[in-house]
Amino acid sequence: MPNVLITAFDAYDCWKENSSWLALVELTRNLPAQPQITTRRYPVDFAAVREKLTADLAANYDFALHLGQAPGSARVRLEAIGINVGGTSAEMPDQFQPLVADGPVAFRSQLPLANWAAKLREAGIPAQVSYHAGTYLCNATLYLSHLVSQQQGWNTRAAFIHLPLAPSQVLNGREDTASLPTTMAAQALRLIIEELRDVALA
Repeated sequence: MPNVLITAFDAYDCWKENSSWLALVELTRNLPAQPQITTRRYPVDFAAVREKLTADLAANYDFALHLGQAPGSARVRLEAIGINVGGTSAEMPDQFQPLVADGPVAFRSQLPLANWAAKLREAGIPAQVSYHAGTYLCNATLYLSHLVSQQQGWNTRAAFIHLPLAPSQVLNGREDTASLPTTMAAQALRLIIEELRDVALA
């Protein structure tokens, strides 16, 4: 039976909640019997994420699904590429630095993201493959998952899933901001987990 690590992020900046964590909590209300799932919530901090992610990946999971929120997005975005660049909103882009000195320029997820996106759309969930996870912690998590697994000889295959904001996060806002019901975000995760069983058997 495959084992899966699923991570989400804590609240940050102006957000009192994080849609990735809300979706993961909703998912755990009705977890499938298989595969075996381990969940983690990470703080929004580069050093802490690197430390906790490295420790978690030492369990040599078959798969790692990392979740994050994408304010402004109206779709579930399946991130294909993690790049060796990191920076914060307080920095100018020309101040960004490599996540790992002399590390590979980028890693591409080996999971069937296009198939997953099609499955989600068939189920009525807006979704698409994305080729740029940004330059903040979401991208760093995807990149470091691949790098650490490669360096340690682990077999973990990773992907990053960006989720729109939850309705509770935009309910009292003044701006028109896209959102996705948390129940629908959790359903998207369940469908992807079902697909993982087929990937593991391939």
